[in-house]
Amino acid sequence: MMKAVVLEKACTPQDLVVSEVALPHVKPGWVRIKIKAFGINRSEMYTRQGYSPSVQLPRIMGIECVGEIDEPSDSTFKKGDRVISLMGGLGREFDGSYAEYSLIPSDQVYPVHYEMDWVELAAIPEMYYTAYASLFDCLQLKMGETILIRGGTSSIGLAAMQLAKAAGAIVISTTRDSSKIDSVMQAGADVVLLDNEHLTHELQAIAPQGVDKVLELIGTVTLKHSLSLVAPCGILCMSGILGNAWEIDRFEPLVDIPTGVYFTAFTSEVINENLLTALFQYIEKHKIKPPIARVFTLDQVSEAHQLMESNTSGGKMVVVNKR
Repeated sequence: MMKAVVLEKACTPQDLVVSEVALPHVKPGWVRIKIKAFGINRSEMYTRQGYSPSVQLPRIMGIECVGEIDEPSDSTFKKGDRVISLMGGLGREFDGSYAEYSLIPSDQVYPVHYEMDWVELAAIPEMYYTAYASLFDCLQLKMGETILIRGGTSSIGLAAMQLAKAAGAIVISTTRDSSKIDSVMQAGADVVLLDNEHLTHELQAIAPQGVDKVLELIGTVTLKHSLSLVAPCGILCMSGILGNAWEIDRFEPLVDIPTGVYFTAFTSEVINENLLTALFQYIEKHKIKPPIARVFTLDQVSEAHQLMESNTSGGKMVVVNKR
C-alpha cells in the first residue's frame, strides 16, 4: 500500500485528502518511481476544479515528479537511479505524482546527473522546461533583444526572467498587482510595468517600434493586445493560460496578427529530451536557483492548492514525501 491523493470528482482544495491505495504493479515498458518530491501546477488546479473533461476520474493528479527508480522492469534503468518525469499523460491519462510511488512509461522517464537536493530539483521540470523551450526554441531569444514577459509574476514567468537575463536579454515584466513591482525588480527584471490600460503607452516609451519578443503567459484574454506590442519581424509565443478561458472570440488573423509579426505557441505535452538536457546544462552553467515559494508535505496538498488559487505564491510550490 501507499499514500496518494485521489481526485474522485471536481472539488474545493479543502476536499483533497490523502488515502491509502494499492502500490502500482510493474509491467513491461513501465517503471515504478519512488517519488521524492513534485511541483504543483495550475493545470492540476484546473483539473481539480473540473476544467479538464478529458481526464477520467478517479485519478491521482500530478504532471511532474522527481525521485528514484524503485522497480526498473525491462528498462535500462537501475534501482536507485535519480530520475525526473513530466507530462506525456502523467496525472491525466494515467495516475500521476500526488503519491509515494508512480508507474510511468520508461520512455517518459529521464535520468538526472546533477547534484541538487530533491526540493530544488522538483521545482525545475515543468516550470523551467516550459520557460527554456519557449525562450530558446520558439522565440529564438538572443543577447541584446528586448522581451516582454506578460504574466511575469507566475512561476513560469519568474523562471523565464532568470533564463532570459542569463542570455543577456533586456527583460520587461508585467504584473497586475502594484504591490509585486518591487519583488519582481529584485528578482532581476530590468523594467516592471503594471498590466492595465496604460501598458501600451508605457511600453511605447521604452520600445517605440515594439519589443523583439513576447512571452504570453496570461493567455487568450490578452493575446490580441500582446500581438500589437511586437516589433516588425518579432515573435510572440503563447505558453500559458492563467485563467480558464481556453478559446478566444472574434480572432481575425489578418487583422489581429500585425504584418511581419510571427505568432507561435508552446506546449510541453511531448518532451524533447535534447532540450531537457540543454536546460539542465544551462541551469548548471549559469548557477540558476529556482524561486521556491513554499514547501509542503503530501498531507498538506490541500493547503498548496489553496495558495495556488489565491495567486499569491510568488514562486514554485513543492511537495515532498517524508517516506
